[in-house]
Amino acid sequence: MAFSPEQNPSRQFNGSQNVDAKYRIPIVKYQSHSPDLSSYVSFFPSKFKSVLKGTRFESVDIARGGRPRVTTANEDRYLAVTAKRNRRSTASDLSRQLSSATGTPVSRQTVYRRLGHTGLYARRPVRCVPLTATHCRLRLAWSREHTLWTPQQWSCVMFSEESRFSLQSDSRRTFIWRAPGTRYHQENTIERHRYGGAGWLVWGGIILGSRTDLHVQSVTMTGHIYRDVILEQHVRLFRGTIGAEFLFMDDNARPHRANIVDECLQ
Repeated sequence: MAFSPEQNPSRQFNGSQNVDAKYRIPIVKYQSHSPDLSSYVSFFPSKFKSVLKGTRFESVDIARGGRPRVTTANEDRYLAVTAKRNRRSTASDLSRQLSSATGTPVSRQTVYRRLGHTGLYARRPVRCVPLTATHCRLRLAWSREHTLWTPQQWSCVMFSEESRFSLQSDSRRTFIWRAPGTRYHQENTIERHRYGGAGWLVWGGIILGSRTDLHVQSVTMTGHIYRDVILEQHVRLFRGTIGAEFLFMDDNARPHRANIVDECLQ
């Protein structure tokens, strides 16, 4: 093995100098002849090894063996677009749609990987109470009217919330395809009024600096129960303490909007 004059590094530098970039190519190219090469060039073998080590990641990435990629870039985009159009479709559904449209059969795991590369992951959707356009408009107007309220004014407001815990499995549990940080986007939520089957209902209220006792019941909430138990036994105590400035906040569930409830709150 021999170098051309242009490739001979011994004429350009000694062992104490850094290896010029143009001499790295022949060194890496003939690294299989390392004993002969290290003795030919005029620097120590340790310098020769450092050149190989330093240029290891600069060499050409040789194609490796293995199964070739099943889908093309266009088919990957097809999966992403289809998942965004129907976020509740399963990986099996997307696999069948891709096979029907392009003739390329793919597994469920391949669908998961391709969508993961585009930032889409299978997650449970957020459940929320259905709101009409009127509900949204009134809530936004109320929020804007109270933007500049002081802590003293907020101390007269009680917020309430009730949650129902089902004793049975949720047969309507589904997954959706969504990107990180989009949990509460409208397209990633499911609107539900109530749950089916047996369960327990828990109600509670909070006010600045205090809270109500938790109310737990196993029966369905009705307008009469809401008035006789929630309002009379829990809310009325705070209303009597605060006075006329007391403001009670609840949601638009049917028992909360019953006529007997409105009469009690007046």
